[in-house]
Amino acid sequence: MTNDQGAPRHDRAAETPDPSAIGALSGDRRHEASASSEASAAPSATAVAEREPILRARRLVKTFGRVVGLDGASLELYPGEVLAVIGDNGAGKSTLIKCLTGAEIPDEGEIWLEGERVAFKRPQDARDAGIETVYQNLAVSPALDVASNLFLGRELRKKGILGSVFRVVDQKGMRQRARDELSALGISTLQDVTVPVENLSGGQRQAVAVARAAAFGSRVVVLDEPTAALGVRESNQVLELIRQLRDRGIPVILISHNMPHVFDVADRIHVQRLGKRAATITPQTHSMTDAVAIMTGAATE
Repeated sequence: MTNDQGAPRHDRAAETPDPSAIGALSGDRRHEASASSEASAAPSATAVAEREPILRARRLVKTFGRVVGLDGASLELYPGEVLAVIGDNGAGKSTLIKCLTGAEIPDEGEIWLEGERVAFKRPQDARDAGIETVYQNLAVSPALDVASNLFLGRELRKKGILGSVFRVVDQKGMRQRARDELSALGISTLQDVTVPVENLSGGQRQAVAVARAAAFGSRVVVLDEPTAALGVRESNQVLELIRQLRDRGIPVILISHNMPHVFDVADRIHVQRLGKRAATITPQTHSMTDAVAIMTGAATE
C-alpha cells in the first residue's frame, strides 16, 4: 500500500504487538527469573543440610546401679552456635555433659568429635581434644592471681635451662597472655591480672573461668550454670562473654535453668527429659512456655 506521493505506507496495526504475546513473553521471563533464583538458592539449602556437627552423641546410656542417668540420649553441636541444654532436676543434664567431657564413661553409645569417634576416659582426655568445661563451682584458686588461674595446670616455663631444668615459671609471659585473652573477649572489668581472685566479685570470677576455657578450648566450650549465683549486671556480663565466644567461632554448650538467659543467647535448645532428648527447639519457633511444657511432659514434639 502506498501514500499519495507513491511511497510505501506502513501499517500501524501490523506493527502493534499482540497483548497475549507480551503476557506469554513476560511469563517466560518471570519463569526464567524464578528458576534462576531457585537455582542460586539451592546451594545454600544444600550446604545447610550437609552441615556436619562438631560434636555428636548418639544413644548414650549411663546407669548408676538401678538408677538410670541416661537412657539413649543424643545431642548434636554445630560449629559457631550456642546450644542450650535445659531440663528438670534428674533429667540427666549433668550426666550427659559429664559423659561428653570425660568425667563419666557411658555404658553404651557413641561420641564423635569432628567426624572422628572418641572415647574419653578422664576429663584430661577431653581437654587434650580441645573441649573445655566451666563447672558451676568455677574451680578457681582464690589465693592465686588472675593470670595464674588462667594458666592453672598449664603454667608457662621460662625459655632455656631455667624452664627446662629448673622449671621456673614465666610470670611475665603468662600475665601478658592473660591480658591478651581478656582483651580479646572484651572483658574490661579485669584491668589488673595480678589481683588475687579472692578479691574479685562473682561475675569477675566467672569471667576468669570463661576466659580460661576460651584460651584453651579450641573446639568446644561447656558452661554449667554460669549465671546461677550472679546478680543481674554480672549475669549480663557473662551472657556477653558467651556471645563473644560465638563470634570467635567457638561453639558453646550452655546448661541453665534460667529461661530468659537461654532464650537470649541460644541458637538452639536441647530439651532433656527422663534421661533422653525430648526435643530440640529454637527461640524463633517456640516460646518459653512451650519449652517448659516439653521439659515437664505437658507437651510433646
